Amino acid sequence: MWVNPEEVLLANALWITERANPYFILQRRKGHAGDGGGGGGLAGLLVGTLDVVLDSSARVAPYRILYQTPDSLVYWTIACGGSRKEITEHWEWLEQNLLQTLSIFENENDITTFVRGKIQGIIAEYNKINDVKEDDDTEKFKEAIVKFHRLFGMPEEEKLVNYYSCSYWKGKVPRQGWMYLSINHLCFYSFLMGREAKLVIRWVDITQLEKRATLFLPDVIKVSTRSSEHFFSVFLNINETFKLMVQLANIAMRQLLDNEGFEQDQSLPKLKKKSPKKVSALKRDLDARAKSERYRALFRLPKDEKLDGHTDCTLWTPFNKMHILGQMFVSTNYICFTSKEENLCSLIIPLREVTIVEKADSSSVLPSPLSISTRNRMTFLFANLKDRDFLVQRISDFLQQTTSRIYSDKEFAGSYNSSDDEAKEFLKEQAWKIHFAEYGQGICMYRTEKTRELVLKGIPESMRGELWLLLSGAINEKATHPGYYEDLVEKSMGKCNLATEEIERDLHRSLPEHPAFQNEMGIAALRRVLTAYAFRNPSIGYCQAMNIVTSVLLLYAKEEEAFWLLVALCERMLPDYYNTRVVGALVDQGVFEELARDYVPQLYDCMQDLGVISTISLSWFLTLFLSVMPFESAVVVVDCFFYEGIKVIFQLALAVLDANVDKLLNCKDDGEAMTVLGRYLDSVTNKDSTLPPIPHLHSLLSDDVEPYPEVDIFRLIRTSYEKFGTIRADLIEQMRFKQRLKVIQTLEDTTKRNVVRTIVTETSFTIDELEELYALFKAEHLTSCYWGGSSNALDRHDPSLPYLEQYRIDFEQFKGMFALLFPWACGAHSDVLASRLFQLLDENGDSLINFREFVSGLSAACHGDLTEKLKLLYKMHVLPEPSSDQDEPDSAFEATQYFFEDITPECTHVVGLDSRSKHSTDDGFVTVSLKPDRGKRANSQENRIYLRLWTTENKSKSKNAKDLPKLNQGQFIELCKTMYNMFSEDPNEQELYHATAAVTSLLLEIGEVGKLFITQPAKEAGGGACTQGILGVPFSRKGPGQPYGAESAESHPASLAGDSEEHSLGGQMEDIKLEDSSPRDHGASSSMLISDDDTKDDSSMSSYSVLSAGSHEEDKLHCEDIGEDTVLVRSGQGSAALPGSTCLDRDWAITFEQFLASLLTEPALVKYFDKPVCMMARITSAKNIRMMGKALPSASDYEISALSG
Repeated sequence: MWVNPEEVLLANALWITERANPYFILQRRKGHAGDGGGGGGLAGLLVGTLDVVLDSSARVAPYRILYQTPDSLVYWTIACGGSRKEITEHWEWLEQNLLQTLSIFENENDITTFVRGKIQGIIAEYNKINDVKEDDDTEKFKEAIVKFHRLFGMPEEEKLVNYYSCSYWKGKVPRQGWMYLSINHLCFYSFLMGREAKLVIRWVDITQLEKRATLFLPDVIKVSTRSSEHFFSVFLNINETFKLMVQLANIAMRQLLDNEGFEQDQSLPKLKKKSPKKVSALKRDLDARAKSERYRALFRLPKDEKLDGHTDCTLWTPFNKMHILGQMFVSTNYICFTSKEENLCSLIIPLREVTIVEKADSSSVLPSPLSISTRNRMTFLFANLKDRDFLVQRISDFLQQTTSRIYSDKEFAGSYNSSDDEAKEFLKEQAWKIHFAEYGQGICMYRTEKTRELVLKGIPESMRGELWLLLSGAINEKATHPGYYEDLVEKSMGKCNLATEEIERDLHRSLPEHPAFQNEMGIAALRRVLTAYAFRNPSIGYCQAMNIVTSVLLLYAKEEEAFWLLVALCERMLPDYYNTRVVGALVDQGVFEELARDYVPQLYDCMQDLGVISTISLSWFLTLFLSVMPFESAVVVVDCFFYEGIKVIFQLALAVLDANVDKLLNCKDDGEAMTVLGRYLDSVTNKDSTLPPIPHLHSLLSDDVEPYPEVDIFRLIRTSYEKFGTIRADLIEQMRFKQRLKVIQTLEDTTKRNVVRTIVTETSFTIDELEELYALFKAEHLTSCYWGGSSNALDRHDPSLPYLEQYRIDFEQFKGMFALLFPWACGAHSDVLASRLFQLLDENGDSLINFREFVSGLSAACHGDLTEKLKLLYKMHVLPEPSSDQDEPDSAFEATQYFFEDITPECTHVVGLDSRSKHSTDDGFVTVSLKPDRGKRANSQENRIYLRLWTTENKSKSKNAKDLPKLNQGQFIELCKTMYNMFSEDPNEQELYHATAAVTSLLLEIGEVGKLFITQPAKEAGGGACTQGILGVPFSRKGPGQPYGAESAESHPASLAGDSEEHSLGGQMEDIKLEDSSPRDHGASSSMLISDDDTKDDSSMSSYSVLSAGSHEEDKLHCEDIGEDTVLVRSGQGSAALPGSTCLDRDWAITFEQFLASLLTEPALVKYFDKPVCMMARITSAKNIRMMGKALPSASDYEISALSG
């Protein structure tokens, strides 16, 4: 390819000059084998190693052309190539088009300018013609993409994110090379001193990813899969690399959970000039995602909010008259601020609330100030903004988009009535009112340490609902989705599914002790909220524990507000908690175990032995302590949770354990430990509560033990902050990632075991084979998610279904699996056969098959006995045609293209051109009689005996087989085609062809004889050439061919009726002999030999001749070198071809018993179908082909080659 001219100072270092002229030099890289040459010895090995270690572009393009003027020392690269052919074409173009022109110039600078301009012109023209668009990726990164796809055989759809120089430890030896991180794979490549090493690991297979320090190496990244561990070190920037690996592994885990492929975000913020250019567009996308995620979590913003940018600034805080240093964040719908000093001050300003944005005058005290005013008459003053003009422009753009929408947003105003008799409650309300007066009220208030102190002291009952909305961020989603909840309630009303059934079952179990849910009004509101959410988010639907949380939300918030609080809880604050497998709760259970080990080590071993942590954490976390603590105390926990997030729950759980250390250490079993913790939580009280005491489940348990001393909820929360307040949100996220890998992979393994345990008794596969097949089946589904598929991934995966039916594949995916795993898949007919089998396995007709259906078909084809295999083959062809695209056979005689190929003298066969009817008119068709050889009658007798024996031995199977429909003539032709194609790559191909020919001829006879029992002998005249009887199968002429010699071959009369007895259907069948033919003298004949391109060409085909039936042996038809792609046609004057569809005999049919019995007469076919299939070898090959597009020896861990060295 031509490249933009670049200067080269040392032209000959590490390069060999192969051609030269006064202006151009063609060079080959040392170490790259030329045509017929080696690798260049030791120097070549050194150069190859250097190229890999230094990431030289020569690994992609080992040839180049340099331009140089005679008197200059500077060279210019103008072209490079991956092959000698490509570079030679460029060289020849230069010699023909430029060399003579350059000799005209006198000034060398003019020559250089001309050459550079010419090359740049060629590149521009090429880009214009091929519609090549400029993209964000640099030339260097494009080279890396080419190298990545070439080295690892990845398809174009697999996107490279970034690549890093590092060492891979193979045993105790480090291999220096490059790590390539793509969306779905971690790859490593090394080439050192002639030894190549490759590694490919799918992100979905990773079970552990950690950064650790060892004695010898300060920084190592350890990557673990189910079967192996890999260590990488010597990174230039290990933190960036590890962060990206974590992000990609998280995407993969999300894929396992949701089965959604990765989609690149094309609407990224524009790069500033200072941004690093080496970063790919995809890496920028992922970085932007990570930043947006942290931004949303920090300010509790909706899930679809994208961060546009952030900048350092100061914020004037009127409550303490200070300029606070911090960062301003701007996104599509919000302006946010957080102080550098943690918890000092944070601010959220929705753009829907903004009325004025203006640049104030700069001064030495207040440089670059920006004033933002809101609807509730608050003004925020930011200063020290570096790019103030740019920032104002971005905010203005977003404001224009925002104001175009209509929001029915109301002023935030609480119904704060202080008519309550309780003094404490009154004091709390007054404290909040003072706070609002000083710090602002509503979504735009300043959030400071004082706000947190008020929350920890408990939110007043009358303000709780509105403050929950505010602190959780649910108020934003409610304000931006007016009317959404009402529409959802209307749509979901009266609908029934699994979720609604579960909701109905749990409605009366939701806070049954509370008066609000002892009447239909409260129950109906709970039903509407839960059902509306199930319809909003079908992937979660409904999960137990949601009813308890929602019922509490309804006590303090209006119905619509409770719905949006539930949305915030399920989708942002407790991610994945309430899906079908409660993954989020299991992840946090693992995090809690780690925290318990670090913070209460004296208790950890005891708790692990008792197995208590896993039991308690699920109930505590899923219901936010609402199900285990008295109601009036638990709502205080919910207050703190909405302000601080999940860290409050972890802190409180650790505080509960810490308070009961001595008692838990003395417990003998988990039941005793649970009783200790249950009694403690029952005793947690809220003395400030104005609610009437509500009896709790644990307190209703009667025992003789004296009551536990009361524990004040506010003191417990304060203790949790004092002892465990150092737990940070970012630490929890790191621990969550580590646990998420473990939990999801454990769940996947459990699912696999459940599926295998369920299905192992139904198939002949071993457990190991089934586990590998399940992994392949699931991988096929996931691959289609990220490399494209013909159907929607969500359609193919339904988590609500039983394990066996969760993953389903469509026909395109099945076709690929069929080609890799099924023993009958070979040749061009493979796709047709796959289509037939897919149609057979797809019992419910939804064009998707699940794992059980897939395995049932594969098991019958691979491990079934002879009868099962043949029954499967038969059933595949009894079905209707898989698609209308399949051409109908032009005539029944097309079958003879398959029936009678490769016939040797030993075969008993049946085609004859009936020559006895000398007086018939020539109708342009040859009539082919299908008749047995009289000399082989014993063979037919033997078949019947075999059939009787088989029937006796297999009564049950026979009974089953009789339920199968009969095979008609068209289906029989397709079956014959399938069998011929099936053997195309078998070592005993010829023998199997001959055996198949014998079986098909026998079945044709059986079908014809069968007609005698269902039709009366036909004696009518007329009927034309379309009537196919026992003595004739006409076929249409398709086109011109080469003539061959034949002796007096006349066509049979078109009508089967005749005056003589031998022409009746009940007449005596005539004899046919098949002899090996040698070339004969050609006689005059109007018969033609026609080649059919649709059939397989086989040059090894043996020639044969067909003896005309009758008592006259001298009437012979000699056919020379008839290939299997020929049909015999009689050409006639003015004859017309008949439509193919009218030429199938509708009365002709055979049964499965006849098919089986006929096939049993041929040992070659019996041996073929009885041949055992080595399934593990096929699975191993399939795994490697699926990963790399080629068969490779290693299947372990999806590594594509063993790392040598």
